[in-house]
Amino acid sequence: MKRRDADANALLAELEAMKARGATLAELKDAAVAGLHEGDDRFHWTGIYDLADPETLRLGPFRGAPTEHVEIPVGRGICGTAVADARDLNIPDVRVMSNYLACSLKTRSELVVLIREGDRIYAQIDIDSHRVNAFDASATAKVEQVAAWLAKEYGAARS
Repeated sequence: MKRRDADANALLAELEAMKARGATLAELKDAAVAGLHEGDDRFHWTGIYDLADPETLRLGPFRGAPTEHVEIPVGRGICGTAVADARDLNIPDVRVMSNYLACSLKTRSELVVLIREGDRIYAQIDIDSHRVNAFDASATAKVEQVAAWLAKEYGAARS
């Protein structure tokens, strides 16, 4: 059963413990997605899209219903726009967005938080909710903390 009160500190401690045991970046990404998804009842679809090349986002680990959007061009949809504009996006109601790529007809709000170090974007955490205006400051902060932690791991894996 999902809980809304699961905080980022517990998830980050779990990720640190996995890292200490030698977990791969792929394992850490999957655990981060699972922890975020299972830790909040507003999160109906949670995934990571990696920036596969300068023009393409590619779906990595996710929880929720399967999606046909396994690759998204940078600049297209909310996920692609976040990368093109180099900024996080919290969309309270996707139905008013002309560039929304529907993964589910039930989705009402979407949160995209970039996994980045400075100007270098590695990936993004994408979360959909069936509720309008689902992502308040605490939910957003939790995802931002996990994204910042993952950015360090992406950087270490690529150095």
